[in-house]
Amino acid sequence: MAAFPGWPVTLTQGPITLRPHRRGDAQAWARVRIENETWLSQWEPTSSVPWKSRHRSADFRAMFRVFRQATRAAAMMPFVITYEGQFAGQLSLINIIRGAAGSAVAGYWLDQRLAGRGIMPLSLAMVIDHAFTAGGLHRIEVNIRPENSASIRVVEKLGLRQEGYFRRFLHIDGDWRDHMGYALTTEDLPAGGMLAAWRQGTSATHRRALPPD
Repeated sequence: MAAFPGWPVTLTQGPITLRPHRRGDAQAWARVRIENETWLSQWEPTSSVPWKSRHRSADFRAMFRVFRQATRAAAMMPFVITYEGQFAGQLSLINIIRGAAGSAVAGYWLDQRLAGRGIMPLSLAMVIDHAFTAGGLHRIEVNIRPENSASIRVVEKLGLRQEGYFRRFLHIDGDWRDHMGYALTTEDLPAGGMLAAWRQGTSATHRRALPPD
C-alpha cells in the first residue's frame, strides 16, 4: 500500500502484531467475522445484505481495494491485529486529516475468543504512539455507542477523555444510534508514551498479552 508519513509499518509487542492487510488474509478474515456475527453485528453499519453474504473472501478483496485507495490518498492506516500469528481483528485510523487538524478517527474490533486479555488496549496504545510520532498526527478520536461497554473500557483504560455525546450520530444495526466521543492529543500523552503507561498500569490478568519484562 502507498507510503506516507508513518505508513506502511508493522508494530509488535510480544505475541501481538499490527501490520498492513495482505491479500492472503481473505479466508481468515471471512472465518473470524462469520464466527463473531453475534458479537460484532450490533456495532456494525446497517446493511440490507445478510452477514454471511457480506463476509466472503471476495468481500475482503473489495475491502482491500478500498483500503489501498485510502492509503494512496494518505487518508487511512488500516491494521490487521494478529495474536500468536493468528488473525485476531482489525484496528484502523480513518479520516486522516493533515494540515491544521492533524487528526484521525480510530475504529477497531477483536475476535470474542480473545477478549479480556488486554490485546485491544495494548494495540490501540501502540497505534496512538506511532500516529503521534512517525505519523505526525496531533489528535485521535474514538466514537463509541453508550451500550458498547467493552469498547468504552478500552479507551478509558488508556485515559482518553470523553468530549461529547452525539445524538443519532451513525446508522448502526438498523437505526440511528447515539455515540460518545472520546479523544486524545499529543499534549495528553504521558511521559514515555501511551504504551509505557499502559504497561506500568496493567493488571496481572492483562499482562498475559505482554512480553515478559
